[in-house]
Amino acid sequence: MERLNIILSETDVLKAKLATLRPLPIEAIKKIQSALEIEYTYESNRIEGNTLTLQETALVVNEGVTISGKSMREHLEAINHAEAISFIKDIAKADIEINERLIKEIHAIILHSIDRDNAGKYRNVPVMISGSQHMPPQPYLIESQMEAFIIEYNKKVTDNVHPVVIAAYLHDELVKIHPFIDGNGRTSRLLMNLYLLSKGYVVVSLKGDNDSKRAYYMALEKSHTENDPIDFYTLVAVNEKEALARYLNILG
Repeated sequence: MERLNIILSETDVLKAKLATLRPLPIEAIKKIQSALEIEYTYESNRIEGNTLTLQETALVVNEGVTISGKSMREHLEAINHAEAISFIKDIAKADIEINERLIKEIHAIILHSIDRDNAGKYRNVPVMISGSQHMPPQPYLIESQMEAFIIEYNKKVTDNVHPVVIAAYLHDELVKIHPFIDGNGRTSRLLMNLYLLSKGYVVVSLKGDNDSKRAYYMALEKSHTENDPIDFYTLVAVNEKEALARYLNILG
């Protein structure tokens, strides 16, 4: 917990430094954000097994290029994720309340044209998570657990819990409930970043390389099976700190 608090303090120093630079040059920021958002789309999809490279992801999203040898689903995952980023940015600016309807809207974008039957809808079948000892709740429990999830989120806001911790909680708890048949990870990471953006932080792009992915899943597993989320909260805080430092470095 001590390490987490130190990282959160360092993160807030960087956030305050970024705030002194605002308003930022619009054209320059657009280019920087576009590149970072492509990277985020690439890494988030990579975690889930998408094989598009960073350059291929950029070509698919920005140029509408079809990549030979890659599936239509992989193309749609890139396009949909980029669209979902635009959506959460708009929501963050509008300061719209986070609730179940909003979460379903994010999920609907993620699975658009991929799984029309399940996009934006809670699952009605039991699921298991490959490689995990955690068992997500049965379908008939999802509604009540999602309701409790939103209540707890609002309590943390009222109690002035650190925004980065709240963002990490949103990700951690949503993926624990696993309310959708597919797309839970991407939706959880987008929800986390929606909250960070709404509080003046920058997007956290959790990496999809083998070592980073292993650390990510291990932290989630510890939270879900041992009821100990500190490692996951710390992982998110470290990545937010690094994202802020990188953003400031790019701005010079």
